[in-house]
Amino acid sequence: MASAKKGGEKSCCAIDEVVTRKYTINIHNCIKECFKKRAPWALKEIQKFAMKEMRIPDVHIDTWLNKDVWAKGIRNVPTISIW
Repeated sequence: MASAKKGGEKSCCAIDEVVTRKYTINIHNCIKECFKKRAPWALKEIQKFAMKEMRIPDVHIDTWLNKDVWAKGIRNVPTISIW
């Protein structure tokens, strides 16, 4: 039989603790170079920002965020708040 541990041990799993944060990212500075590559550059900047804030190297962009960035086409990137 397993012995009962005193004091309640904390687990190190990230799933146990859910943190919600809301950010507004200024993408204008990174997309002003070439008008035909604005949406791909915006997605890369969002990914870089998420890597920096969450301090993990493996960040995936969700499909709803990808569709929202590409909603107005490759040239016109909308303003999106991310949380």
